[in-house]
Amino acid sequence: MASHDPVSGPSTSRRGFLAAAAFSGAALGARALEPSGIFARGRERLRVGLCGCGGRGTGAAFNILDADPAVEIVAMADAFEDRLNESLRNLSSRGDRVSVPPERRFVGFDAYRQLVAQDLDICLFATPPAFRSQHVLAAIQAGKHVFAEKPVAVDPVTVRRFLEAARLAEEKGLAIVTGTQRRHQASYLETMRRIREGEIGEIVAAQCYWNQGALWSHPREKFKTDVEWQMRNWLYFTWLSGDHIVEQHIHNIDVVNWAIGATPLKAIALGGRQARVASEFGHIYDHFAVEFEYPGGVRVHSFCRQQQGTPSRVEERIVGTEGVAMAGQWIKGRTKWRHRDEGDRNPYVQEHIDLIASIRDGRPLNEGRRIAESTLCAVMGRMAAYTGKEVTWDFAMNSQLDIVPSELVFGDMPVPEVATPGVTPLV
Repeated sequence: MASHDPVSGPSTSRRGFLAAAAFSGAALGARALEPSGIFARGRERLRVGLCGCGGRGTGAAFNILDADPAVEIVAMADAFEDRLNESLRNLSSRGDRVSVPPERRFVGFDAYRQLVAQDLDICLFATPPAFRSQHVLAAIQAGKHVFAEKPVAVDPVTVRRFLEAARLAEEKGLAIVTGTQRRHQASYLETMRRIREGEIGEIVAAQCYWNQGALWSHPREKFKTDVEWQMRNWLYFTWLSGDHIVEQHIHNIDVVNWAIGATPLKAIALGGRQARVASEFGHIYDHFAVEFEYPGGVRVHSFCRQQQGTPSRVEERIVGTEGVAMAGQWIKGRTKWRHRDEGDRNPYVQEHIDLIASIRDGRPLNEGRRIAESTLCAVMGRMAAYTGKEVTWDFAMNSQLDIVPSELVFGDMPVPEVATPGVTPLV
């Protein structure tokens, strides 16, 4: 998740945990914890490692500290030492609950391998999305529970790798909870409960939006190499972020999948780069419009843009035969309902509460498959916009598109040309 995502806001009550399992499609592991699990060694605190020490990673570390007094941060990893040190300085405000000596601070492209080799109960992953599937798979292979920010991939190849991590986590009885905090938020859980109970009738359409202004950027001249500049400016490179339809708009697409209870059959899309064209913004688009077709002929219109001077709109509107739901806000259908914030817990904290509770209960939450599927939805929307072609779910799931370099060093990396519909090939 990018550092522009908030780390506070309305959340869900404790009673929302069972509702999350019932209505969000979370896969609860059936087996009890293996002996290597939390508390198996008789210690009182949960040992957590953080990989990806930017704004969102630091926020996630604070969130898990707030979720449970037994948590301590004991290891950290990042590609850049200055980011790790800045994050550690901020987290050190929590006193002895953050204890990361020099021998448990890891820097570089392979820092994640050193992190997952430590004596940890839970790994937090908040590096750019390009690295998510590789890092999470390594953690699951090492027997660690995982919190991973969204999205979890940037192309079909990395989606399939994350699906393998989710399958392996299920097999090993390990948790994967992801940064789709709406799935843990009281107002959204209540909306979905009411939709499931038929308050808007049968779903026939939906619209979802993440429209906003500009975000931060860093000019090329600040950095020694192309790779460092791109990684520090990761939002603006498709190989790192997936473009903003994947990195950010996935939140809204995931809510629509949740409401409909399915993934789309195909997508057609428009998009382009009109307002944000300077070289410091890499090569991604600044607007997308996608029509997804779901089973039963349900059509969903998906819009996102990042353009300075334009109005913001971030919401999901679900249309039924007997009413309309604005997810997390209100329903006008067989009955009228509006959510009232009355002591709701921060959803960025609640998702960690639910993660830890599921592990302690011996039924670890595994959200891996559903977040991989929502990521692929956003990827297929981008593929359709970049190429101008219709993209089916089956094509996207089996596509060999692989945009993440297999090996990285701090050196030259030319910026790809901006995608051109009708010219950019569908792979």
